[in-house]
Amino acid sequence: MAAELHAKRFYVSGYVQGVGYRFFALRAANRLGVSGYVRNLRDGRVEVYAIGAPEHLAELRAELRRGPFGVDIDEVTEDAAEVIPGYSRGFAIERSE
Repeated sequence: MAAELHAKRFYVSGYVQGVGYRFFALRAANRLGVSGYVRNLRDGRVEVYAIGAPEHLAELRAELRRGPFGVDIDEVTEDAAEVIPGYSRGFAIERSE
């Protein structure tokens, strides 16, 4: 029986654009088996839309908070989101908003 999937939107603020953060998020999501996307937002934040088991989403949030070397993360906020089936088959870097 498959685990119930949940979706979250994480918003990462700080010095997170132009420093490889989206590639870091992509690798973390793939390692955890989480689907969805990551993209830069015009206001300087990074958005991560993620679909996965609740424990994997919690692990992803912890990874997003840690970030790669060279970033300065101020905050990671999260909102519950609807599971969008079109994003449930892998994780991608999307075009900026």
